Amino acid sequence: MTDAVKKTADAVKGSTDKAQANFQAGAEQAKATFQANAEQAQAAGAKVFREAADKSAAGLSELNAQGKQNLEAMVASAAAAQKGVETLSAQSVAFTKKSWEDGVAAAQGMTQARSIQELLELQTNWAKSATEAYLAEVTRATDVMTASVKDSFKPINERVTASVEKFQAAR
Repeated sequence: MTDAVKKTADAVKGSTDKAQANFQAGAEQAKATFQANAEQAQAAGAKVFREAADKSAAGLSELNAQGKQNLEAMVASAAAAQKGVETLSAQSVAFTKKSWEDGVAAAQGMTQARSIQELLELQTNWAKSATEAYLAEVTRATDVMTASVKDSFKPINERVTASVEKFQAAR
């Protein structure tokens, strides 16, 4: 082999070795870049997943709290309604007892009347007082019923107001 061929062969071998080294360096760099990009993509995906999971958990927690508050409002409403019914019932029993006693007393008084005129006066007075007592009782019962309905709806109205404000704030 001649010197020129040997130099050419060495030059080709050097170029080939250099090209192979460059190729390996490029492949290593591409591999490193790919791994870095994959890690960044994985980290970004994990971050998005964590954020979505956190939002979902917060949403479920908020929904759970809203449900609990709604249930508490319903229980408070039912308790207020029950209290109103108990008050009305006690009032009704007391009125019925007093009406009965007043009727018995009026009947006893009428049996002692000495004349038809006196009997009619006693009967008229009893009917007038019984009617006035009844109207007063109806007024008291209406007041209790109105207060009971108001108290019963108060917790529910508060929950509705809170929900409306929350939805408006979210817009």
